[in-house]
Amino acid sequence: MAATSSPRHDFPEALERFLRYLAAERGASPLTTKAYREDLLQLEEFLRSAGCRGPAEASSLVLRRFASGLHAAGYAASTVARKLATMRSFYAFGQREGWVRANPAKPLRSPRRPRKLPRFLTADEIGRLLAAPQPRAAGGLRDRAILELMYSSGCRVRELVSLDDADLDLGNATVRIRGKGRRERLGIVGSHAQRALRDWLAARPNGPGRARPLFTNKLGSRLSVRGVARLLDKHLAAAGLAGRASPHTLRHSFATHLLDAGADIRSVQELLGHKSLVTTQIYTHVTTSRLLDAFDRAHPRAR
Repeated sequence: MAATSSPRHDFPEALERFLRYLAAERGASPLTTKAYREDLLQLEEFLRSAGCRGPAEASSLVLRRFASGLHAAGYAASTVARKLATMRSFYAFGQREGWVRANPAKPLRSPRRPRKLPRFLTADEIGRLLAAPQPRAAGGLRDRAILELMYSSGCRVRELVSLDDADLDLGNATVRIRGKGRRERLGIVGSHAQRALRDWLAARPNGPGRARPLFTNKLGSRLSVRGVARLLDKHLAAAGLAGRASPHTLRHSFATHLLDAGADIRSVQELLGHKSLVTTQIYTHVTTSRLLDAFDRAHPRAR
């Protein structure tokens, strides 16, 4: 049974303390923190309508009613699952802080989510995309370096734009990547990416500096996630691939091509920075699906 709410732990205060904890101790990104806030504000509205004066007064039954209402309102299974995960994390924090004795969200089961296979580009399409930036000016050199590094290291776009010069070690062909929860890992910088990065650093205005952002915009400031998305759209169109990819598609392509070529799934997991092997295993479904398609097309006894 939930503990009694106190004025010190009404919903707004508990929410703000939880969000500060996410940012300071779990290294949550601003986008993640924003999503948690929106989910919990929706929960707060429901709890107030149910007569709860604070989050500690919510029982598992009340939270189950909230989840049922999400289903009835037509929310996708993935969205309901995310909101339930948010509640579990919030009440686990409440246990840590002592304003609930047990986590009332823990017994709630998440809906089964259909697993979508990640989209990826073929090796030929990747080649066309990487050849699209015109290296006649610093902007083209930068764009080629960005695309080469994303495909070589499998980094997320947010990880890419947070890189500084000091994170790059071309001598050892590695880049230090800070992932989710501030976990660090090493990414591999292949020979094509090394050449592209050296060309960019040589042409970049104001030259290198260890504390400088690795990728900058025209004003010399750190390149944004939106800036990367815009330049990718531009080069996809030039390569005849308009609408075929997002920045994350390069990460999917990186993993899929490694596994296609026989890479060990544990190594791919480490390179991607996945905490769980289960997350990485979706790429084995991609490669298996492709093998089955090839079998159906080519084998005389397939049908």
